[in-house]
Amino acid sequence: MTLHHVAFGDGVPVLALHGWTPDHRLMTGCLEPIFSQLTGYRRLYPDLPAMGQSPAGDIDSSDGIMAAIREFIGEQIGDEPFLLMGESYGGYLSRGLVAERPEQILGLGMICPTGTLQREDRQLPEHVVLRTEPGVLESLTEGEDFTDLAVAQTAAALAAYRADVAPGLAVADLVAMDRIEEKWALTTAPESGPVYTRPTLILCGRQDAVTGYADLYDLLPHYPRATYAILDIAGHNLQIEQPELLGALVREWLQRVS
Repeated sequence: MTLHHVAFGDGVPVLALHGWTPDHRLMTGCLEPIFSQLTGYRRLYPDLPAMGQSPAGDIDSSDGIMAAIREFIGEQIGDEPFLLMGESYGGYLSRGLVAERPEQILGLGMICPTGTLQREDRQLPEHVVLRTEPGVLESLTEGEDFTDLAVAQTAAALAAYRADVAPGLAVADLVAMDRIEEKWALTTAPESGPVYTRPTLILCGRQDAVTGYADLYDLLPHYPRATYAILDIAGHNLQIEQPELLGALVREWLQRVS
């Protein structure tokens, strides 16, 4: 399977994997403002199978999605060392890739990563709203689900949601995703390989009611070079609610890797 993707820049490959249901625009929206100010990085943003413009085909499991990612890496990166970033479910897949090829991955960055896979087993805070701006709720159109996850209900967050998140949600193959979710766990479990000793960044939202933050704490012994940051006024869309902190921490992670 050839995954639809977009790419920018030249240099060390950076593979960025989006979460469950959105598409590559979630990652380009939050990362390109950072990387466009830097040199020496070739950013690769694929759509995962059943999401964006990548068809599901006959894939029926996370193992199938991982096989498609391996093929993509073989086509676009080969044996070259690369940086890996994952958001939410993309973070879960990223942890699985690190278990498979720790020597090739120069550094691991994760935004609101899935720690405990099954939703009913996660330690989650309640959804709250901590920042609002006049007129934002009144500007929503019928059916927009921005408020479902928003901790910061601001004009800037809404604009980023409309540009980066909502378009992917609208085109996802939900039937195929339901099929894949029946076999959501990877056969090669994350953290099943050796301790990952390269620079790692784990960013969690203190008010993330989807993947939470507490479950990631138990993973820290496996990532001894990890910065583990829990950001206030940040839910599962941390990247659009705290973009300045995201940028600062990603740049610091890149410095540690280099």
